[in-house]
Amino acid sequence: MRTAVVVGAGIAGLATAGALARTGWKVTLLERDDRLRASRAALVLWPNGVRALRALGLAGGLDSISTPVPPAGIRRPDGQWLVRPGASDLESPPVVVHGEDLHDAFIAGLGDQVDVRGGVEVQSARVTRERPAVGDGRVTFEADLVVAADGADSAVRRRILAATTFASAGFAAWRAVIPWYRAPQLPPDLPPHGETLGAGHRFVYTSLGEQGGSTRGGISWVATVPGALRPEPPAGQLALLRRWFAGWHAPVPQLLAETEPDDLVQEPVGELAPLPETFGVPAGPGGYALVGDAAHAMPHHLAQGACLALEDVATLQAVLVNGPLGPALQEYNRRRRGRVSRVLVQSRKVGAALQPKSRLAGLGRARPGVFDKAAVAATEWAGPTG
Repeated sequence: MRTAVVVGAGIAGLATAGALARTGWKVTLLERDDRLRASRAALVLWPNGVRALRALGLAGGLDSISTPVPPAGIRRPDGQWLVRPGASDLESPPVVVHGEDLHDAFIAGLGDQVDVRGGVEVQSARVTRERPAVGDGRVTFEADLVVAADGADSAVRRRILAATTFASAGFAAWRAVIPWYRAPQLPPDLPPHGETLGAGHRFVYTSLGEQGGSTRGGISWVATVPGALRPEPPAGQLALLRRWFAGWHAPVPQLLAETEPDDLVQEPVGELAPLPETFGVPAGPGGYALVGDAAHAMPHHLAQGACLALEDVATLQAVLVNGPLGPALQEYNRRRRGRVSRVLVQSRKVGAALQPKSRLAGLGRARPGVFDKAAVAATEWAGPTG
């Protein structure tokens, strides 16, 4: 039986551990925290992300925990239209899923072949003629395959591909989910999803639907502002957000008013520079694979982070079906790196439009093609065999 060590138990790590276990691997999942914790934010899954879930056999219950995100256009802070809602070129609308609901689905998919180890902070990685291995200074974990799913600041990547680092894009972002029992009632003339741009600031909100069944409900929002991460405690950050977005059209101030400090998740906005030279590194008879943000962290402008991670996992599962690991990792890199590079180009185009000095961010005449073309290009992935 082939063995794998997966480092990191976020969306990418859980999906990888489950995918390998379901195809006959014995998997050890290492997590820095003392237990597996779900994201407190919501995730947008575009059609490519849904296709990846189907390829992994995890899309069966998606309809019951997700809410469609209809085209909503883009507004100015005063409520006037920059881009009016129109017909979408996508085959189907994206859906939004509470992070805890998706986490529960992935936990259920782990099976009994996954050995979960909490409280393990990986500090070393071995790339020699021996089998790959990682360690936390106390214990060494050796396997045929090590999968780095430990995020943008991946400890595994820093040790096997040290030339790549995380570079800020000059923005900070906050996410929050207001639970259903605290979420304000949206006015009847407002859609369940909206996006607003103004002077480098961006606010996007999405309804998660009503609480009931297997969904937690509520309203999710993401706010992006120019500048670095804020050092204040969450209450201070929330006060700043309320000040920065004061006077914006409904429901932006109302959503911030109902948000509590514990709801906030602050995130850096940036990308890996340069992109790792490879997403698959041979080591002895096996090797390392990078998935998710460990391979290609990029700004969230296209909301493709989770989708690209799921594409990675579905592709890795497909190439590992048969044959030696070395060629399989080379094939994984061939299929993924070019795809990620194309999405990164689109993300940069949208990021340029969001800069404070951009005519679009500065409330000039918007060109909807910038966003529409980027969304279509980002979702073009057809499946793990291409």
